[in-house]
Amino acid sequence: MLNPDIRVEDAPTLKETEPKESGCGEPERREVAEPKEEENTEPEEEGGDREIRRSIDGRTETSTETKERRDRSRHVPGGAWLTQMALLPPDPKFILRGARAEINSLQFFCGNQEQGPPILFSGASNGLIHVWNLKIRRADTVLDGHDGKSVYWVQTLRGRESLLSQGRDLQICTWDLAEGRNTVTDSLFTESVGFCKCSLLRMSQDRWLLAVAGRETSEVQVREMPSQKLVCTLTPESEARMGMPMCLRLWQPPSGSSPLLLVGYEDGSLALWSIAEKRPLSRLPCHQDPVMCLDFDPERARGVSGSSDKAPSAWRLDAQQRLQVYKSLTLTNPGVADVAIRQDGRILATGGWDHRLRIFGWKSLKPLAVLDYHTATVHCVTFSDHDTPSDRLMAAGSKDQRISLWSLYNEA
Repeated sequence: MLNPDIRVEDAPTLKETEPKESGCGEPERREVAEPKEEENTEPEEEGGDREIRRSIDGRTETSTETKERRDRSRHVPGGAWLTQMALLPPDPKFILRGARAEINSLQFFCGNQEQGPPILFSGASNGLIHVWNLKIRRADTVLDGHDGKSVYWVQTLRGRESLLSQGRDLQICTWDLAEGRNTVTDSLFTESVGFCKCSLLRMSQDRWLLAVAGRETSEVQVREMPSQKLVCTLTPESEARMGMPMCLRLWQPPSGSSPLLLVGYEDGSLALWSIAEKRPLSRLPCHQDPVMCLDFDPERARGVSGSSDKAPSAWRLDAQQRLQVYKSLTLTNPGVADVAIRQDGRILATGGWDHRLRIFGWKSLKPLAVLDYHTATVHCVTFSDHDTPSDRLMAAGSKDQRISLWSLYNEA
C-alpha cells in the first residue's frame, strides 16, 4: 500500500534491473532507488529538518535522515548504487485468477454502488468475458458470445446494465446485463480482420459514437449506437500509404465542438480526423513501427502512443489542431502493448512486452515506479472510475492469465 500523503512529483525514480528467478518461479523484485541530489525548493521548517517524502511504500524521511542514508551508501562494481534503505515498489493490492486464458481487455464500472458493488469486466483469448465483483474478488458472471474467439475489447454502454464486446469472430456484441440477464441482444459485423480495438464516445444519455476499423485498408467507420447507423467513413488518400488502422481514440473537445478521432496507423503515424468535416486535420509520423496503442487527455490536449520500439512518444495539439511530438520516453526494453492516462491527469501507466508496468508522472513524464509482478506480456492496463479518489485502482491484464490490481498515488 502507498502512503496517502505522498505526492506524485516527490516520488523516487526507481532503477530497473533484470528480474531474478526466485524459488517459487516468479521474478524477484530488484529495483532500487537511485540516490541523487535534488534541489531544495521548499522552505525550511523551524525545527531545521524539512520533511522530504521519498518513498512509495509508506516510509518518509527527513533531510537529516536522507543525508545519513547517503553517507551509508556504497558504490559496487557494475555501476549500481545500493543502500541500506533500498526502496522497493509496492506489491499488487490483490490478484484475480480464474480466467484460464490470456487477458486482452479490461473495463471498470465503479459508479452508483447503490445498485451493486464495483465490477471489472475482462475479455480473454478463449472468448469469455468475466464480470469480476471487486468486493468479494471473484467472478459473478461469465459471458460467452464469441464462439471461442478471442475477445480483445470490452466497454460499458449503460453502466453495469449493458456492455459492448469485440472479438476475433469479427462481431461487436451488445449485451443486456440488467436484472441478472446475460444475453446478446444485437451484434455488428465489423468486416475488419485486424486487431484494432474500437473506441466509444458518449454524446447524450442514449446516443454514442463508435469508431471501428473498416473493410478496406486504412478505412475507419464511425457509427451511431445503439442504432448502428453509419455516420461517416474516413479513408486517407491512397498516396499516403498509411496502412491499417491499429488503434483509435474518439474524444470531445472541451469547447463542445464536434467530436474528433485520433487514429494510429501501421506506418507509425498518427492522424487527427474531424468527424463533421470527414477529413484529416493533422498527421504526425512518430514511430518507425506500427502504433500499437494510444491514449489522449482532452483537458490538456496531450497524448501518448506506444509501439514495438522502446520509445513511447508524447505529443500534443496546438491551437491550430496540429499534432506535435514534444518528448520521447526511453525504456530499458522494447515493446509497449498498452498505455493509459488516469482520469485525474496525474499519472501515466504503460504495459510492456517485458512483463512490466511502468508508472510516470503525466505532467513531467518523470519515471515513478517499475512494477514487475507479471511473468508474461502485459496486454492491457486501465484505471478505475471510483468517485472517491482514495478508492481508485489500476488494473493490468497479462498473457500469464492474471489480473493485478494496484493502489497508486491516491492522495487527495
